[in-house]
Amino acid sequence: MPLQVRPIAVYTAVIFFFGISVICWLSGLSPFTCCKRAMTGAALGYMATALAVKAINAVLVSAIISDQINQKGESGSAGRD
Repeated sequence: MPLQVRPIAVYTAVIFFFGISVICWLSGLSPFTCCKRAMTGAALGYMATALAVKAINAVLVSAIISDQINQKGESGSAGRD
């Protein structure tokens, strides 16, 4: 079963946002700078995670399809012997 892209990407984006916010805050940057960097990091994290999950889903679906084809081939050839 393919993974859900949106919930995983949103969760990762939230983690990135707060992580970058804390790092900027500890560095002594202004709140506006922290916000801009955190939003940019969250957006990039969301996009990267979405692409990674889509790639993983493509591999999983391909493996499931080839497994189903192999099972059909084995059961079909067993009946012909």
